[in-house]
Amino acid sequence: MSEEEQRTEPRGRLSAEDWEQAALDVLAQSGVAAIAVEALARTLGVTKGSFYWHFPTREALLKSAIDRWEQRDEDQVLAQVEPIADPRERLRELFHRVSREVQSHRIYAALLQASDHPLVQPVIERISRRRLALLTDAYREAGFAARDAAHRARLAYTAYSGFLQLNQRHGMPRMDHEEYEAYVDHVITTLVPA
Repeated sequence: MSEEEQRTEPRGRLSAEDWEQAALDVLAQSGVAAIAVEALARTLGVTKGSFYWHFPTREALLKSAIDRWEQRDEDQVLAQVEPIADPRERLRELFHRVSREVQSHRIYAALLQASDHPLVQPVIERISRRRLALLTDAYREAGFAARDAAHRARLAYTAYSGFLQLNQRHGMPRMDHEEYEAYVDHVITTLVPA
């Protein structure tokens, strides 16, 4: 089937959001390079024509899926944490919330691995700036001088990113639930001032 025929195929039951979610699932499991239109179509049980109804290219799907993830996961978590008045409580809640978002962690870790990709790089930069600003502001409000707040924010963010990389990329043994919760509590105790 030619690309033109695929674009004119009648719309199936799948929405653009269905394709985006399928792409995010593949991204979380296998990384950016594994997102392929034919494989997604097989997984979704449709023809490639369904894809071309919604997206002109694989790159358009990738951009749309990443934007969706950023909007849904990033913005929702930060929007729920930012209004917390007490900076220490804000930090604790942020660490608790992000520690429980397993699928989001996998997506973020996969994006970090592909951070040189032209569609991924601006997203990683934007997310990193926003996260570091949130952390820095919270540490400043908790009484740290500007430089110390920035250093502590960078340490917290590096700990998060490094933990994801160790688990995703380097095959570290998985922690059971109790061990993981103890680790999260330790991180909070270490990084959130009393």
